[in-house]
Amino acid sequence: MGTPIKGRGALSSPQPRFVRTEVTALDDGWYAEEAEQSLATHVQAEAARSVISRNDSPDVPFSQSINPYRGCEHGCIYCFARPTHAYMDLSPGRDFETHLFYKAGAAGLLRQELAHPAYRCEPITLGANTDPYQPIERQLQITRSLLEVFVETHHPVTILTKGALILRDVELLAQLAREQLVRVYMSLTSLDNELKRTLEPRTAAPAARLRVLRELTAAGVPCGVLIAPIIPAVNDAELEQLLEAAVANGARRAGYVLLRLPHEVAPLFREWLAAHMPERAAHVMSLVQSAHGGHDYDARFGQRMRGSGAWAELLRARFALATRRLGLPSTPAPPLSTHLFQPPALGGQLRLEL
Repeated sequence: MGTPIKGRGALSSPQPRFVRTEVTALDDGWYAEEAEQSLATHVQAEAARSVISRNDSPDVPFSQSINPYRGCEHGCIYCFARPTHAYMDLSPGRDFETHLFYKAGAAGLLRQELAHPAYRCEPITLGANTDPYQPIERQLQITRSLLEVFVETHHPVTILTKGALILRDVELLAQLAREQLVRVYMSLTSLDNELKRTLEPRTAAPAARLRVLRELTAAGVPCGVLIAPIIPAVNDAELEQLLEAAVANGARRAGYVLLRLPHEVAPLFREWLAAHMPERAAHVMSLVQSAHGGHDYDARFGQRMRGSGAWAELLRARFALATRRLGLPSTPAPPLSTHLFQPPALGGQLRLEL
């Protein structure tokens, strides 16, 4: 088993699944290096021809998204996006947290795509895979540059984040909110600072996330909360408390997602459990499997986000009861405005509407 490192979520760097050559560490008793106390973060530009990704998944409420970053320094051990690093021949473990990529020229690429004659305006989601307000955004400001394009073109956007850095952009978000062009969802996992420290080490503290909800709401930005992920016997007991805290600080909508463990995430999460919760690791995984048809993960649409079985049904009932008691709507959020959209003019030329 790997060794925990302060500020990092993964305990090891498992082999990317697409690499043909496998390296196995062997202790022959001859020499042992001292355990690393920290790991540096490496950041590099990623060339891209477009920034908007499209999906037709019935499990998510959006068809367009932008991920300004690949990899995430937040280090959440449960992150379902970790396996994407295998496509870069990098480990979904510590490499995912320490080898980060950003989309160079993202704002310019977005303007080009929005200006295309065939583009039809639909809300774009930021934060579908990796957090748009992770620590490197403070210097690179890729997310801010995208927001500036959305303001310029009056384009609707939904944001999902765990980062308090979003308050830096409150003036842009307030401009969008005045035209019903934005909705922000804060992801909450626990109010326990110690659990947060190991489960999602470089995310904002719970109190800071509640402050984000409070300050954005005061600025007129509509906010919701996503309780995600809910992990059996780890944070599920906090469900009602998390919803109450979010509503008290301005959240007006809520959702939840059950723990997802695709591909390499399952062994990474098991390793984390063995290191941080050894006394209940077997119980946690037993409950996880009971909600996923006897497996660590069930990838089927309709099942992967909510699960199935008795435990998952109880969770669904608890969420419904809590949201009803708190006055949160059970219907989908009203659509953001699209009729104000104005395609950007490129190269100083006006776009002709034929």
